[in-house]
Amino acid sequence: MRDKIIQKSAELFLNLGFKSVTMDDIANEMGISKKTIYVHFSNKTKLVETVTFTLFETICDGIDGICSTSNNPIEELYAIKMFVMQHLNNEKTSPQYQLKKYYPQIYDVLKAKQFDKMQDSVLESLQQGVNTGVFRNTIDVNFISRMYFNGMTGIKDNSIFPQEKFNMNYLMESYLEYHLRAIVTEKGMTILNNFITKNQS
Repeated sequence: MRDKIIQKSAELFLNLGFKSVTMDDIANEMGISKKTIYVHFSNKTKLVETVTFTLFETICDGIDGICSTSNNPIEELYAIKMFVMQHLNNEKTSPQYQLKKYYPQIYDVLKAKQFDKMQDSVLESLQQGVNTGVFRNTIDVNFISRMYFNGMTGIKDNSIFPQEKFNMNYLMESYLEYHLRAIVTEKGMTILNNFITKNQS
């Protein structure tokens, strides 16, 4: 039952937002009593925390799978973007922004976990790109990996990129291209342009 509550709550939170979904909403959707939820979660904050970190682990597992099978670091980044967007319901409700606003302590822990995870996978990806001649060998991979994380976090700030003006998929596509064009070699530029052309047609 606990896993079912987590799954249904995640679905509702991502569709409607962390703030607007109540324990009653979750109970009604599942056809169970609110008491049943409280058996597993002492309050809504605990439920939000569990859902957040369960989603994070699921996404991490998916990213690991993509990294182990990708053809090159450029396609890898696009595949990760698609996977994350699918799991976060295209971020229609700006889940990270809502977490930051309404559950700041959970947000801070999540951001630290995201940084550790992204730092490891992006550093490895950047180094692979340098080694295979796709990224310039003059880049500082430690600096670029942090800039990438900072940018990815920044585009999710609703006060800078309001939802009514910027679609999240557009933001992520644009930021990825911006990031890659700054670090690719001629070989990498060819791969990037071919990939973009193929996926736009």
